[in-house]
Amino acid sequence: MASNPFKDLPQTPAGHFRLFFYAAVLNLIHNVSQVFGSSEAAFNQFPFLVGYNNELAESGLAGVRSDEAIGWWLNSLRDWEANVSEHLPLRALRDAARLDDSAMILLLSVGLIEEDIRFGLIFEAMQGTPGQHHLSVSLLNTWAHADNCVTDARVNVRRLLELGVVRLVNSEAPRMEWALEAPAALWDTLRGDQYEMLAPWLRYRSPGDLQPLDDLILAEDVQQQLKRIPALLGSGDAQALIVRSAKGNGRRTILGAVARALGCGLLQVEGLTKAEDERWHFVGALATALHALPVIVFDLAPEETVDIPSLQSYRGPIGIALGKQGGVSGAGVGRVLTLTVEMPAPDLRRRHWQRAFGEETVAELDSISERFRLTVGNIRYAAGLAHSYAALSGRTTISIADVQQATGALNRQTLDALALRLGTYGDWNQLAVGRETRCELENLQSRCRHREQLSRAVGPALAKQLNPGVRALFSGPSGTGKTLAARLLASVLQMDVYRVDLSAVVNKYIGETEKNLNQIFSRAEELDVILLLDEGDALLTQRTGVQTSNDRYANLETNYLLQRIESFEGILIVTTNAGDRIDSAFQRRMDVVIDFSAPRSRERWDIWQLHLPPQHVIDHSFLEEVAGRCKLNGGEIRNAALHASLLALADGGIVTSALLEAAIQREYRKSGGVCPLRQL
Repeated sequence: MASNPFKDLPQTPAGHFRLFFYAAVLNLIHNVSQVFGSSEAAFNQFPFLVGYNNELAESGLAGVRSDEAIGWWLNSLRDWEANVSEHLPLRALRDAARLDDSAMILLLSVGLIEEDIRFGLIFEAMQGTPGQHHLSVSLLNTWAHADNCVTDARVNVRRLLELGVVRLVNSEAPRMEWALEAPAALWDTLRGDQYEMLAPWLRYRSPGDLQPLDDLILAEDVQQQLKRIPALLGSGDAQALIVRSAKGNGRRTILGAVARALGCGLLQVEGLTKAEDERWHFVGALATALHALPVIVFDLAPEETVDIPSLQSYRGPIGIALGKQGGVSGAGVGRVLTLTVEMPAPDLRRRHWQRAFGEETVAELDSISERFRLTVGNIRYAAGLAHSYAALSGRTTISIADVQQATGALNRQTLDALALRLGTYGDWNQLAVGRETRCELENLQSRCRHREQLSRAVGPALAKQLNPGVRALFSGPSGTGKTLAARLLASVLQMDVYRVDLSAVVNKYIGETEKNLNQIFSRAEELDVILLLDEGDALLTQRTGVQTSNDRYANLETNYLLQRIESFEGILIVTTNAGDRIDSAFQRRMDVVIDFSAPRSRERWDIWQLHLPPQHVIDHSFLEEVAGRCKLNGGEIRNAALHASLLALADGGIVTSALLEAAIQREYRKSGGVCPLRQL
């Protein structure tokens, strides 16, 4: 019997796992021998055990009495452990969960088939259940010894299930028939393996893959706060860190930097929104085994709160990534620090673009930084894609046009589900409106271009009230160019515009409308697109007296929309045909209100010129009469010009006065009016 039997074993997690694994094998051989009457009978029944038995003897068990073998092995294991300073997953889990030797051997016994499927043949034979290769509770009970009673087996099974380190294969079966398995992600970690994707909802990153705190590009005040946080979390003065920011704006990167400063990896968790979800327990055990900071990522709806339970078998701090909406509570978040990170300002965006482009040659970097108000993650993605677009055109220099094209390809699935992307083209010369309306639209364009600089150009009291959002209301009769003006504004600003589909947004279920609106507004802020609420009076109507429960919930939706519009940091355009139905509270929150009146004679003339084909042969005096006497709106003029062009295709291809008159007569018939033109 060797005095230091494991001295040549590498002091690594894999070495530690090997010792515990063989402790479970030793326990199995002992129990199988008890059932079959002797070890020789057990080896005859399962010959592969001979190889394991020989390895155990060579490791120092030769000469040790069989009734002392397990105790000797575990004592030698602890002696070997005492000389290892490296993080050992099994030791960390055992100490954090306060598991004794019998519980640890049970855990390793459950996972024996993960290493050698032949152990499943033993379980199947001893349990008498064909095809059942997992260790069952009933078999564990038959392995009871004088110093390890049946109650202990049941207690250990229950404890390991609570911790999430074992789980049931057949939860619907009676308790004694329960079969146990070890979660693959945890088992791999315990044996010393580390993988990035542990499950669809779990991702691990080692400390070396995380950014140092000093490398983060943040506002100076946020950077200073962040540097103090690891010490507070490490000392236990704080139990959790909440980082609030837009999705894709560096929340996980910041939490990863904190984890690295604590000497930990990062375990990213998504999809856990209910406290009773059993995966919470597994998260704690896995974080302990990985020596990682668990970071729970949420995308919560307005007024939604998630309870976070205490993580079993985990004693360190946790990180939480949140958006602007929602909150967390529960035993898992006792003493909480909150760090709010705003969208990066132009100077910070410039540094992000520089880092993302690397050694690439970029033209107009200052203009790119000013123009594209994106999250950190979207900047990184767009920079890589802009490089590809430049290469596709055979250029080595990245231009602002490449970036514009790249931002159009950003991940927009959530926004596309609730809004429609509109085409953009042209400039203000394609819109025929009055001088006052045109002036207001140009002022709106200027407001949008300088929305981030405006707070620096006003007094301090006003500056605190401003955010980068711009809210505009276009009010006027149908067909006066409101939607066209929104598309032209997007075109001159070189931005995309999305029209909100109100039928997809408004939901009969309580709270769903607010969730949909929050998704739209949040994604629009992150992607830097213009939102168009066409016919917005459907949502912005005046609040009513509460007569029924429907009135109460309708008012709640209106109140939420009021708050969200006020806090919106993007560009929002609301159009309405019925300005008198708009709640006055919405009117007050609009930065710009532009009235679109029915076109006058001169404006109608301009609209006809914009819509008629250049090669028409319409008599000038007739067209003047049409513009003067036919009080059509822009939409009706468009329809008439379109129909006249269609008639011309079947009659020589040239629009004539007669064809135009026929098209105008048709428009009046559609509306039930009388055409004021004299018959040609």
